Amino acid sequence: MLVESREVMNIREASQYLGISPDTLYRYIYEDEVPAFKLGNRWKFKKTLLDQWIERKISKGSTTTKVRKR
Repeated sequence: MLVESREVMNIREASQYLGISPDTLYRYIYEDEVPAFKLGNRWKFKKTLLDQWIERKISKGSTTTKVRKR
C-alpha cells in the first residue's frame, strides 16, 4: 500500500511511511531517536526531517538485521 506522504505527518502516517508500527515509532520518540515535535498534544513529523534522519542512519551503517537461530 502506498502512502501519500504529506510534508507534516501524524503518528499513523509517519509509521506507515517508515514501515514500522506506531508503537515502535512512539518508542523512538521517547528515546529521542527520531525527529518529532508536538503540536498541541499530538506528535507530528516533518517528512524532510524524516528523510534526512533515514539518510544519516544509512550512512552510519546502523541498518542491521538480526538473524534468529532455529
